[in-house]
Amino acid sequence: MNTVIVDTNVILVANGQHAEVSAGCVLACAARLQAIMARGRVALDDAFRVLEEYQHKTSPRAGKRAGDVFVKWVLRNRTNPARCDEVPLVEHPTRGFESFPDDERLRSFDRSDRKFVAVALAHPEVPPIAQAADSKWLGWAPALRAHGVAVDFLCPEDISGFEQNKRRSEVVVG
Repeated sequence: MNTVIVDTNVILVANGQHAEVSAGCVLACAARLQAIMARGRVALDDAFRVLEEYQHKTSPRAGKRAGDVFVKWVLRNRTNPARCDEVPLVEHPTRGFESFPDDERLRSFDRSDRKFVAVALAHPEVPPIAQAADSKWLGWAPALRAHGVAVDFLCPEDISGFEQNKRRSEVVVG
């Protein structure tokens, strides 16, 4: 298994902290985290932005859920070059990070999620980003792909359903 960047929602879904996803999505996220721990690698930023977000939303010290166990594993392995790459990020006043693309299609990209894209683009391999249930990433995926960033949607049925429901509610409200 190659290097991957794990969006926080994969961890939260694996923990059962997203009530709207299917049981299959929870299992897919937990299985991906277990595969990474068994034979994979993760990429993080060198200023602990990603790790702080992981820890803020999980219980790695006492938790026994799949996401908590993964965060604990990352904390233990973050300095192990065989399992983890820490990528330096340079902050940028408007894009958030120098490595985040200057692309009109990504102007509305969540500021809190830009670190994941920035890590991908600052990493020499441009690893994919594992994504579980955030339907906004569907709209951003083509622009990210144009910059060489692949988004690995672990729960395609769930995320498509969320996107369809969002569109229906926009039509009703609009």
